[in-house]
Amino acid sequence: MTLASTLTTLDTLAAGQGGTVIHLTPTALQGGAGAGAGINGVDVARRLMELGFVPGERIRMLRRGLQGGPLAIKVGQSTFALRRFEAALVSVKPE
Repeated sequence: MTLASTLTTLDTLAAGQGGTVIHLTPTALQGGAGAGAGINGVDVARRLMELGFVPGERIRMLRRGLQGGPLAIKVGQSTFALRRFEAALVSVKPE
């Protein structure tokens, strides 16, 4: 079994499930929530890193919003609400 086969993205974790951040994908996202504000994937990935989503950091999915709503994620001692497309940029190794 390889490491790649055990990785998933943050948006797919179940509520209560934790993991370790492995990688952030800086893709040029055009479309989706927030795109009208000029946000692209590189900016989102950089902002996530500024918030503490860095490789090696442990995270926990606290809650999943209803019908595609935001996700509540705990990083260190902080809790953040992320859009699903933002969470999809974060590769994690589930616990």
